[in-house]
Amino acid sequence: MSINDTTVPPPEPVHHSVVSRLRNYFLTGLILVGPIYITINLTWWFINWVDDAMRPFIPVTLRTETYLPFRVPGYGLIIALVALTLLGFLTAGLVGRTFVEFGENLLNRMPIVRPIYKTMKQIFETLFSKAGSGFGKVALAEFPVGMWSVVFIASPPTGDIAERLPGEDFVSCFLPCTPNPTTGFFFYAPRSQVIELDITVEQAMTLIMSAGMAQPNGDAQKKLAAIVDNGRAGRTPPALPSDDAAR
Repeated sequence: MSINDTTVPPPEPVHHSVVSRLRNYFLTGLILVGPIYITINLTWWFINWVDDAMRPFIPVTLRTETYLPFRVPGYGLIIALVALTLLGFLTAGLVGRTFVEFGENLLNRMPIVRPIYKTMKQIFETLFSKAGSGFGKVALAEFPVGMWSVVFIASPPTGDIAERLPGEDFVSCFLPCTPNPTTGFFFYAPRSQVIELDITVEQAMTLIMSAGMAQPNGDAQKKLAAIVDNGRAGRTPPALPSDDAAR
């Protein structure tokens, strides 16, 4: 064999190709089955929770297990929906409103119950009323200082709070925690220091609950960084593209 005669060694066989494929198949199946399994379990838990809550109010003669060898799931949920709809229909009339006003006046005279009832009533009216403001916008706020957080903007402060806030136009901000968005921080921020985002509340909730792993769209991370830089520089931030525009 001459000096110029060179031979290329054959490539080493890939021993992990089968294992890698099996791992990818497993992860694909987990991604498909995991959300469905969790959704079914949460739905089943909610149905059983409502059934157990309504069970003391259902007479024994009307319970499904009285006539069947098993309990029908969702029976209490159907009764709760019918009862709430009927209650709303009855309170729409003059007699129903009279009873409601009587009950509210009675609760307003109880020292401990009164603030709890007023708070819960205002929250439910804000969440479920068509005229309620709720969390209509998503924004970025520099909280804590030096870090930008995703917040939900509620109605602006009114009354004595608005009069005592210094000078600027303020907005009410709620900063939810990850991964449980039902807890968080509430604060007032100047409107000029809050950067509104062009994403929905549902997309923001997904972003927060997933700790940033589920982005609203593919370019969201770069757009958020650009918005933060523009906010620090005092320029008008570019709007985040919606999912429809991204597609």
